[in-house]
Amino acid sequence: MQRSKGIKRTQFLAGLASAGLAAAVLPSGRAGAAAVLPSGPAGGAHRGLRHRGVVYTVGKGETPGTAFSAARMRADLRVIRDELYADTVDVTGDGVERLTATAAEAAERGLRVWLQPTLGDVPERDILEHLAETGRFAERLRRQGAAVDLSVGCEFWLYVPGIVPGDTAFERIRNLLAGRVDPVAMQRRLDRFTATAAAVGRSVFHGRLGYAAAQEDEVDWRLFDIVGIDYYSYFPDPADHVRELSRHLRWGKPVAVTEFGTCAYVGAPEAGGMGWDVVDHDKKPEEIKGDLVRSERTQAAYLTQLLDVFSTVDLYAAMAYEFVSPDAPYRPDDPRHDLDMASYAITRTVKDRPDDPESGWHWEPKQAFHALARRYRDSSRQARGLFPEEAPGPR
Repeated sequence: MQRSKGIKRTQFLAGLASAGLAAAVLPSGRAGAAAVLPSGPAGGAHRGLRHRGVVYTVGKGETPGTAFSAARMRADLRVIRDELYADTVDVTGDGVERLTATAAEAAERGLRVWLQPTLGDVPERDILEHLAETGRFAERLRRQGAAVDLSVGCEFWLYVPGIVPGDTAFERIRNLLAGRVDPVAMQRRLDRFTATAAAVGRSVFHGRLGYAAAQEDEVDWRLFDIVGIDYYSYFPDPADHVRELSRHLRWGKPVAVTEFGTCAYVGAPEAGGMGWDVVDHDKKPEEIKGDLVRSERTQAAYLTQLLDVFSTVDLYAAMAYEFVSPDAPYRPDDPRHDLDMASYAITRTVKDRPDDPESGWHWEPKQAFHALARRYRDSSRQARGLFPEEAPGPR
């Protein structure tokens, strides 16, 4: 996921994998206590995927043309509910005002909210204060009857200074890849901050608490009510996905896939966490490397295949990454600069003036949007015990 400083979560994880560091610093988690919220066999009430949603990043982009817009946000949430047929939205990013306005709008529209502040590259105190202020608002929403879960953040070891050496996420990546990290000390610092963040979350929010971890992160899930996993694996055999995901159920707690997705070109799913790595950022303007073949069909097929897998695993929720990426514009007439190919968004960003960074823009649905909408709509109807022809119209 892209954060405030413009670095993608998958960039970091893929870099670790290519350097052979992930297994060394990210062993499997420890066994934990029973769930607060029953799920599947532990609760005896449900099998399969319970909630379906999408990630919505607030304030994404660094230019006036891509900055946060409350009017755009409200329109997007209407589409997420009424046209994508999602019942859940992962509201993430930084800026308490943006986060809370978006969460309140989503709750007002009857959407379940996974509220996840992700402020990074600032002192720990600022990150924790940002979490506390967001969490207090989430608690007010919860008390008003909204369906809201609070995530204390995402992959702290990348975004929180001091866990890995380096003042910025890019510096921390370089230090990890160069082997300038003590993995034992790193894990100790990660455990300390994660426990602190969980305590802050508990102090202000009294609903279900979660955290979004990478697939191989070592997390003491006893601190949380929901196990959150950002999932970007590729396997030709769906059974391998099931085996990989099922190991997270051993905690006896609800498991949420807090991100899943891929890019819109041939071969993107097979690239796994490296799917983003097809842009030459040193070029001005940035351009696609190699001779990629744009394929929205590839992206849509991967998402629906994973949904098939999720329906066979006992999951609390799954949120597709992501709704829109305004900083990766679509250029059908110029494949070399079609940055949307390297985007995980289920919509494509179309700029009014392609070469103007301050240009206005709009989004259009990709094939992945339509594929998810069909699945989400059908699942909603099934959940209501209706045949397709008897289902109500948009909510």
